Amino acid sequence: MRYSNLAVLLVLLMAAASCSTEKNYRLVWNDEFDYTGLPDSTKWAYDQEGNPHGWGNDEAQFYTKGRKENAWVEDGLLHITALEESYGDKAFTSARLISKADWQYGKVEVRAKLPEARGSWAAIWMMPGGWSFNDGNWPAIGEIDIMEHVGHDKGVVHASAHSKDYQWQTGTQQTGTIKVDDATDAFHLYGLEWTPDTMKAFVDGELYFTYANEKLGVDKWPYNKPFYLIMNVAVGGAWGRVEGIDSLAFPQTMEVDYVRIYQK
Repeated sequence: MRYSNLAVLLVLLMAAASCSTEKNYRLVWNDEFDYTGLPDSTKWAYDQEGNPHGWGNDEAQFYTKGRKENAWVEDGLLHITALEESYGDKAFTSARLISKADWQYGKVEVRAKLPEARGSWAAIWMMPGGWSFNDGNWPAIGEIDIMEHVGHDKGVVHASAHSKDYQWQTGTQQTGTIKVDDATDAFHLYGLEWTPDTMKAFVDGELYFTYANEKLGVDKWPYNKPFYLIMNVAVGGAWGRVEGIDSLAFPQTMEVDYVRIYQK
């Protein structure tokens, strides 16, 4: 979506004013994607460390860097696109963008439209500041999933928190789901509110996941430190390929209208 600079400013001022009165939140970081070209290099980096290892999850894509075919901003939208093409030793390419800033607690809002192909696995999520794939120690270090969507379960959106004691490999992750029938056809606002005591996930303001800090230590709540934001479209993987990959349906794109971070 393309807006004039004045319109963008008015939207931000209204959003900031609204959040300053709602639990005293204020806008501290954002990308409105009101430009054309590669994602803003002052705000985003490309994560590639896990490519040789399938990201520990046997994923089918190679995440590229600075390649417009996989990550491009135009008409007010960020496009993260997974393509079927041979690249490196993979059969698909895509992009995995990570924010160059991190935050401890606050509110995250990402307005996005999701891909739909069987085999696609779109995600908006967070990992601890300074951590990278080669550091390991997952899931003990913590992971916050604001939105996950797999193409074979179209319209079902997930939010989760993973830790040493609560994680998907043992089926113990703290998680919630919501049905968003037109998630792949329309934009929706995916949100997280994170405080020292609770983690809550929303779609269009509707609460569907709450995880309260049990005060039982870092094995259950490793979320008392800064986390950075990740946006990506994976292909396959342990979850994404459950019903196979419909390669004829690619390319597949997650479109992002804006990213906004608020803190008290």
